[in-house]
Amino acid sequence: MKKPIHQLLVIFGASGDLTRRKLIPALFDLYLQNLLPAKFAVLGVSRTPFSDEQFRDSMKEFLPSNEAAGNFLKLLHYQPLETSRNSDYPALKTRLSQIDNELGLGGNYIFYLSTPPSLYSIIPRYLSEAGLSRSETGFRRLIVEKPFGTDLETARRLNVELLNYFDEKQIYRIDHYLGKETVQNMLVTRFANGIFEPLWNHTFIRHVEVTSAESLGVEGRGGYYDHSGALRDMVQNHLLQLVGFVAMEPPAVMEADAIRNETLKVFQALRPIRENMVENYVIRGQYTASTIKGQPVPGYRQEEGVDRHSRTETFLAMKFYIDNWRWAGVPFYIRTGKKLPARVTEVVVNFKHVPHHLFSASPGYQPVSNQLVIRIQPDEGVLLKFGMKIPGAGFNIQTVNMNFHYSELTDLHLPSAYERLLLDCMQGDATLYARGDAVEEAWRFVQPILNAWGSNPEIPIYGYPAGTWGPHEAEKLITGDQWRYPCKNLTDDGLYCEL
Repeated sequence: MKKPIHQLLVIFGASGDLTRRKLIPALFDLYLQNLLPAKFAVLGVSRTPFSDEQFRDSMKEFLPSNEAAGNFLKLLHYQPLETSRNSDYPALKTRLSQIDNELGLGGNYIFYLSTPPSLYSIIPRYLSEAGLSRSETGFRRLIVEKPFGTDLETARRLNVELLNYFDEKQIYRIDHYLGKETVQNMLVTRFANGIFEPLWNHTFIRHVEVTSAESLGVEGRGGYYDHSGALRDMVQNHLLQLVGFVAMEPPAVMEADAIRNETLKVFQALRPIRENMVENYVIRGQYTASTIKGQPVPGYRQEEGVDRHSRTETFLAMKFYIDNWRWAGVPFYIRTGKKLPARVTEVVVNFKHVPHHLFSASPGYQPVSNQLVIRIQPDEGVLLKFGMKIPGAGFNIQTVNMNFHYSELTDLHLPSAYERLLLDCMQGDATLYARGDAVEEAWRFVQPILNAWGSNPEIPIYGYPAGTWGPHEAEKLITGDQWRYPCKNLTDDGLYCEL
């Protein structure tokens, strides 16, 4: 792989957890693989009054104690700055110029906003007023963490504000789900295999499931989560982006604009769920007190920072359709929640049954359910389920598994999501980053659901005991079928397998 050109990465909010836990370790992994630019520096920016050495010391927690880490830390620098004060930005510009001139970086800067969303419009404005958003000699790029707004109106406003100071081609809206290796492999699974792509349509597929389950609860983030909920936190961004990859048409070329154009078309084809129909297509739930592995577990409303009368959903299941030629009549299902039996994210493609059950006279015969399971985390891999004859008399059939695990590629490094996404931005590749128009289309789809919940208190929120697969009402969404209940191990199917 060709190394990126010389550049400087500026991290706003550099004293926060994301920088220490994710960004710096990801950069270190790139350093070990010799994938960072030949001339490269990181400038951390926050209100904390660190020196360069103090900043480096604070970043050691999630790095090994060895010579390589010591050499890597020399790439880190620090500039104290009050991000909401315009008068501090000339000092930032001076420091950037100093590092740039010392290392010969050519004026190539990436600005990473690892900050509260309230600063997403303030920092770009002050960067622009300081003359840092554009350059005649080098590139300037802006990475923005989710959330990209809290509803359609705020998402539109944020896009307008960002575009006042940066061009769309400069803006990289990061969704770490798209950086996961198995998500990217979904494109290869579909478009590089002649056994799958001809079947990837309404003629052969019965329905598609996307599940993202967490075994943890809000873990001390109740105050934040109670103003977000599963729809905003997971569905509008992560899971709809996965749907875009599953459902998109083949791009003309493997380039950012071509791929993102196709995912946008998917979002534009999502059949609207009218406010008066939300109850029929969306089930929301909230975990209640339970016992898991003999230990009492509090309910969501007992968590610190959560309103005792909260109606914020910790679980969501929904059914929807994509109104285009490929997916006409095929239901898509999304399920996500906290305090579920397993931590797992996967896409399940359920193929139609054969038109005539030739072996239905056999004792105990059950129609074979052919599934392609794309496991995104953990135990990343791909599983194909199909029927085989059990040895012996008669035609007794059993579903068997054929699977591939990324862990079997023991000689290859499996990059983290942030590792891949940071490298892509350094290369100027926006393929795995969300584009502004797609973000707005995703919000346009979920906005009627938010409106219905906000205006109609009669729409129920169902309780489910912590450690279960959510409210029983979610089962009713899949007519004549059932959800796949995944275990941590890709091939060990079963209900509540981790309890």
